[in-house]
Amino acid sequence: MSADTETTALIDETVDRLLASVVDHDTIEAAEAARWSARTWDPLAEAGFPWVGVPEPSGGSGGSILDTLAVLRQVGRHAAPVPVAETGLLGGWLLSSAGIEVPSGPITVAPDPITVDTGRLRGVATVAWATRAERIAVIAQGVGNAIVASLRPDQVEIVPGANLAGEPRDQVTIDVALGDVEHAPGSDSDAAVLRNRGALSRVVMAAGAMEAMGQMTIDYTHARHQFGQAVARFQAVQQHLVTVAQCSVRLSMAADLACGAMARGSVGAEIAVAKVIADETSVLATRAAHQAHGAMGVTREYPLHQFSRRLWAWRHEYGSGAQWRRQLGREIFAAGPDQLFALITG
Repeated sequence: MSADTETTALIDETVDRLLASVVDHDTIEAAEAARWSARTWDPLAEAGFPWVGVPEPSGGSGGSILDTLAVLRQVGRHAAPVPVAETGLLGGWLLSSAGIEVPSGPITVAPDPITVDTGRLRGVATVAWATRAERIAVIAQGVGNAIVASLRPDQVEIVPGANLAGEPRDQVTIDVALGDVEHAPGSDSDAAVLRNRGALSRVVMAAGAMEAMGQMTIDYTHARHQFGQAVARFQAVQQHLVTVAQCSVRLSMAADLACGAMARGSVGAEIAVAKVIADETSVLATRAAHQAHGAMGVTREYPLHQFSRRLWAWRHEYGSGAQWRRQLGREIFAAGPDQLFALITG
């Protein structure tokens, strides 16, 4: 095991223990009502985990992209209701790559580019955790090169909203003079890279959430008894358990391959394929898990829904499965039949 691999494994184990101590059913429920969880965010922030992967000179904690993704997998596994992906992998990366200092509080990012025209930034976007962010990172495109800007929440209009999982997804209307915001030249490829990073963040968190949902289903069906035996012994229930396990393994493998491609800086079709698999397995696994739980699975008091709702919400963020399928189709068609085997075997 290399030193880098050992570091990533240590981060994974440490974040797992930390989140296990501060996130439970009641914490997630309270966060959904209050739109924030200081109980979860504060210890993570004190340890610097939200900024892992952001270079230290830019205000981050340092670490590799694999370290960042290890943190996000645990965020998904514990359904942690905090903007870790937005603060480090997405918003923190975007600001630091443009040479803009990364703030010490939560960061978020507009998932799609906005417009810069006649010296003003203009656009409307659905932004995660906008009301709680210290800065909103945006890519602005117009005539000439792209611009990366760091907006304060008081410079924009925010209408609170939420996704299916109850996580803040706020409508942000931007109309501000470029001279009033911190900004720097960006790259024309920033928007595509941000979309890839955003999609990968949802894939990795979904992989963690599906692992947790699978273990929860196994535990419940072994503890629940009918006719003198655990319901896990019934053939119909066993089929549901197999479905959840198969989906979890498929998604984990796809996530690992996509993470490896991102770490090598040679992303091809891996993220698109992983997003398609996340879309498909989220449907199959949540259906099977809820079937295995029966009526208990649809009660508010039981935590299964905290994972299944996240899986269904994340599958549509940073591109739906249908959108990524179309992108894959276009890439395969453009490459031609002679490149099909190389594309598949990668």
